[in-house]
Amino acid sequence: MANPIILIVNGPNLNMLGKRQPEVYGRETLADIEAACIRHAGLAGLDVEFRQSNHEGDLVDWIQGARERAAGIVINAGAYTHTSIAILDALLSAEVPCVEVHLSNIHQREDFRHHSFVSKAAKGMICGFGSHGYILAIDALARLIRGS
Repeated sequence: MANPIILIVNGPNLNMLGKRQPEVYGRETLADIEAACIRHAGLAGLDVEFRQSNHEGDLVDWIQGARERAAGIVINAGAYTHTSIAILDALLSAEVPCVEVHLSNIHQREDFRHHSFVSKAAKGMICGFGSHGYILAIDALARLIRGS
């Protein structure tokens, strides 16, 4: 039997990790995070589909597709977290558990970053732990998928 698949979705500007504001977002690249996620998910008996786009429609399409093929979603929607009702609607329609991740603690940052549309669809949010937040999200999602 195949391992359950989790979709890890990354929004705008996350392709610039390691270059863009390393004092806020860290020095790891998105490729580094992807490799760590694949490794860690494998230990948990999960397969990973890891995606990034700067385009909202791509994110919506991938999330909608998760309904048919993924057991859960980890999402770092980047700036779309604070603006996108379309992503919220896609997450709600996917009907799989979702964990929201942010590299920085969004509650310690500018006021506009304190509101998350994604949170309305997510089982929980992990923020402020840098790239380790993805690992924590995979662990949380594995528990949600297994019902433990």
